[in-house]
Formats: sequence, structure tokens, C-alpha cells
Amino acid sequence: MNYVVVGTNDMDAATAFYDGLFDGLGLNKMVASERMTYWMGEDFAFAVALPFDGQPATNGNGTMVGFNVGPAEEVNRRHQLAIELGGTNEGEPCQKGPKFSGYVRDLDHNKICLSD
Repeated sequence: MNYVVVGTNDMDAATAFYDGLFDGLGLNKMVASERMTYWMGEDFAFAVALPFDGQPATNGNGTMVGFNVGPAEEVNRRHQLAIELGGTNEGEPCQKGPKFSGYVRDLDHNKICLSD
């Protein structure tokens, strides 16, 4: 995967949410413009953006972005952190097949999986 972009209707709130969620993961933040902010890893990028067409951002039904955040303890910690940052619980962390995963929605209701 090269990159993932999710829409937002409030760039300041979305940036604060992901800054907090990604703290300590070693991602480099880059503000590309007033309408887009990236967090760059070694081989991928994640971004939040105000939609190009000027229409309100909406979450995609069935769409989910997964982040590898480390061992189960870190999945638990970041799941709770996401909720403290204003996200909503979409599934308590537990073993899901080969991965220990927890699910949240961000401030714009985009679904996120945090896994080991």
C-alpha cells in the first residue's frame, strides 16, 4: 500500500486526534496544504483531507483503515487513547484471527483498526 486518505470536515480537530493517536509511533507529520495533512512512515502515508470537491466529508460504509501499533498492550492503550481523544468504540480489543485488534471511529466516523 502506498497511502490512505480519509476525509474530514474539521482539519484542526482531525489533526489533533491523529497527532495524539500516532504519538510515539515514529511517523513524520507533513502539512501539505490547508486542506491536507500527512503522517509518513517508512513505506506508507496516511492523510486527512478536506474533500477536493468542496462537499462534506462522509465515512465509507464498509471502509476501514488498519494500523499496526505494536503488541497487544499497545493496541489496548491506543484504543483507549482514541476514545479519550473523542473517538468512539467500534469493538473492544481482542484476538481476531491471527491479529489482536481493537476498532474505533475517528471524529468524522472513519473506521480504524488498531492491531499488533
